[in-house]
Amino acid sequence: MPSLSAAPGSSRIRIGLVFDVGGRGDKSFNDAAYIGLTRAEKNLGVEASYLEPARTEDREAALRRFAALGFDLVIGVGFIFSSDIDEVARAYPNTRFAGVDYAPSPRGIPDNVAALAFREEEGSFLVGAVAGHMSKTGHVGFVGGMSGPLIRKFEVGYAAGVKAACPKCVVHSSYAGTTPDAFRDPAKGEALTNAEIAAGSDVIYHASGATGHGVFEAAKAAHVRAIGVDADQYDEMPGTVVTSMVKRADVAVEDIVRAVVEGKFHGGMNVFGLREDGVDFVHEGPHAAGIPDDVKRKVEALRTDVVEGRISVPNH
Repeated sequence: MPSLSAAPGSSRIRIGLVFDVGGRGDKSFNDAAYIGLTRAEKNLGVEASYLEPARTEDREAALRRFAALGFDLVIGVGFIFSSDIDEVARAYPNTRFAGVDYAPSPRGIPDNVAALAFREEEGSFLVGAVAGHMSKTGHVGFVGGMSGPLIRKFEVGYAAGVKAACPKCVVHSSYAGTTPDAFRDPAKGEALTNAEIAAGSDVIYHASGATGHGVFEAAKAAHVRAIGVDADQYDEMPGTVVTSMVKRADVAVEDIVRAVVEGKFHGGMNVFGLREDGVDFVHEGPHAAGIPDDVKRKVEALRTDVVEGRISVPNH
C-alpha cells in the first residue's frame, strides 16, 4: 500500500469535510468540527471545503465526491458516517479518511481511515456531578437523541457523575427516537423534557443535537436548569444553561489535519478523553457563573481522580 504521508513540496493540501445531521449552525458538534477545520486552514495553510448533505442518504455521495476530486483528507462528522466512510475508503485506498465519532464495524478499520473517538462518558460524568450537587429535588433528567451505543455513553457517564455527587438522586432518561432524525426534532425534545420535569427533574442534560433546543425551551419555561452538549451552549438559552459538556471535535479535526500536513497520518483509533483534553465541561468565565464555587471545586477533584485513574467511568 503506498505511503499515506503528505508528499514533500506538494501544493496546498486540500481537506474536505462532510457535516453530520443538523449541519453547520447547530451550535453543537458540527460547529465544533467547523471551528477545527477553519483553525486548521488558518494555522496550517490547508485549503478547506465542506459539504452539507440535504438528506442522510447523500452522505456517501458527498464523501465520494471529495475523494474523486483528489482531496488529501476526507472527514465525515458523526457516527452515522462510519459505514459510508468504510465503503468509500475501500474504493479509494490511496486517499486518507477520518471519521469523527467513528464506530468500527466487525470487518475492522480500513488502513486509510483514522477513527476519531471520544470518551464522552468522562465529560458527561463531570456535568452529572454538577447536576447532582445542584439539584434541589433529588431528581435530574437526561434526553438523548438517537438511541444506541454512542449516546448511551453520555447517559451512563452522566448517571455515574450524578450518583458520585448525590447517591440518593434519581436520574430520569428518555430518547427522541431510533433514527438520525432524532437529532433534529426540537418538538420531541421539549415534550420529553416536560415529562421529566413533571417527574421532578430540576436539572436536564441533553445529548441530542438540534433536538436539544426543545430541551432548553422546556427548561426555561419551567425555570429549571439545563446542561448543553458538545460545545458551550450557554448562548442558546442564557440563564437556563448552567454548563455544557464540551466535546472537542475541533481539537480532533485540527489534530488529524496536522498529522496529514506533517506526514504523520496513520489509520486506526485515536481516542480523546479528559487526559487528552478531548472532553471537558464549561467551568470558567461568565458562562459558568451559575455553578457555585464549592461545586466547581468538588467536580474538579473528581476530574483529577478520573485523569489519575482513581475513578473509572462506565461507558455502557
